[in-house]
Amino acid sequence: MSFATIGIVGAGTMGHGIGHVCALAGQTVVLYDLDDARVAAGLKKVEVNLRKGVEKGKVTAEESAAALARMSGTSRLQNLADCDVVVEAVPENLSLKQELFRSLDGILAPGAVLATNTSSLSVAAIASVVADPSRVIGTHFFNPVHIMALLEVVVHVGTRADVLERTLAWGVAIGKECITVRDFPGFATSRLGVCLGMEAIRMVEEGVASAEDIDKAMVLGYRHPIGPLRLTDMVGLDVRLAIGEYLAGELGNAAFQPPQLMRRMVAEGKLGAKSGEGFYAWPK
Repeated sequence: MSFATIGIVGAGTMGHGIGHVCALAGQTVVLYDLDDARVAAGLKKVEVNLRKGVEKGKVTAEESAAALARMSGTSRLQNLADCDVVVEAVPENLSLKQELFRSLDGILAPGAVLATNTSSLSVAAIASVVADPSRVIGTHFFNPVHIMALLEVVVHVGTRADVLERTLAWGVAIGKECITVRDFPGFATSRLGVCLGMEAIRMVEEGVASAEDIDKAMVLGYRHPIGPLRLTDMVGLDVRLAIGEYLAGELGNAAFQPPQLMRRMVAEGKLGAKSGEGFYAWPK
């Protein structure tokens, strides 16, 4: 009931991480990106992370070598034609995801599943461009994929029962704890996480406490593994700003509106870990 051959579109942070866990679980992985350089960079990141796993005793050298042998890369979308499922891990842009799914719809076999790693966009809207929207499902992974245990599986009103069943079986096969969520803006995780993050930014803006102390309060007082402001830095302030604007509009809830401090930081290029500065300093 699971998937044997996995196609992944996007070799960046999320894409290479999804490939990592699938290959380690014994599945064949084809990693796609726009050019060979990006594909090679994604495969290299998997190699580096597996090497760290070996050094920490979490993965054997044999398991690492076998996982890498199961992975291949391509810059031709057509090379995903034989995949049982293709997961898109491209930027959070509805038009971009729709254009991609429209292309994949003409390449994949009718029985293949199309999965989107969107963290907040409507799965139904993404599926609307596909001839058979019933084969589309949301598979929201969390960063870093090879460490985070959760897989949020999102079903729109037209998702077939067998597609959900196969996706849940796949989640178990790659070592994830799955939750099933209906296709509402922000699903379960982004809706709660972004709301908390925006309020934490407003608290910094108002001078309630420092970013460090707000994060420490949530880590020590509520046992969150990481504070909301450090997490915002890791996700990217620009990414969370876009999600916040989307959720504020879709839900009609001002709690999701990005604070002016966040807008100013994004305008200044302070995007978090990827730019080297956000609420924290992130040395290269």
